Amino acid sequence: MTEKTATIIGSTGMIGTLLQNLLLADNYYKTVRILVRKPTSNYHPKLDVKLVNFDDYEWLKLSLEGSDAVFSCIGTTQKNVKGDKELYWKIDHDLPLKVCKTAKESGCKKFILVSSVGANIDSVNFYQKLKGKTEEDIIATGMEQIHIMQPSLLLGKRKENRPFEFFAQKTMKPLSKILTGSMEKFKAIEGLYLVKAMIAASKRNDKGAFRYTYKEIMKLADIY
Repeated sequence: MTEKTATIIGSTGMIGTLLQNLLLADNYYKTVRILVRKPTSNYHPKLDVKLVNFDDYEWLKLSLEGSDAVFSCIGTTQKNVKGDKELYWKIDHDLPLKVCKTAKESGCKKFILVSSVGANIDSVNFYQKLKGKTEEDIIATGMEQIHIMQPSLLLGKRKENRPFEFFAQKTMKPLSKILTGSMEKFKAIEGLYLVKAMIAASKRNDKGAFRYTYKEIMKLADIY
């Protein structure tokens, strides 16, 4: 086991929970740190729970110190923010960007971000523009290593009820079998595979910013 520390923001969602569980079982990381706003009853000898006020720079920086890789699984929905686009932007853009900047200042060299296929800063679609702007701003921080995952629909069981996504999962899973060539990047992907790819990316030593869609994610996860 190495002395490395993996830090997660957004550890309570489907991807964050899967990531936490796999990292705790991975001997590459000695410590798995989660930054949370509220206390949690989770316990594991490798788990380091940090209560954080993300608006407090010094508090956040102290909580990130010693991180070798930071994983951002933060993401909300229109339903959760009740259509408030400003709040949506604050959660999906401002928070991961703030954490990335602060992590870099704390000495961290790797940032792994869950984004979305179709992310494009010039898009007229709010969601795609938001994700594209987030990607570009995080790359602009100059973090030594940035790995951006761009999955399409994520398959898996969520804690919250998302009727539309449940319907989409039922229809996209069989449809994914016929998506090939330039359309392959739109294939639905199991959340577990995405998480495996994120961990694999965090162990790479190539400097720069890298983006991964379906094929690259599956290769990283050793599934393709």
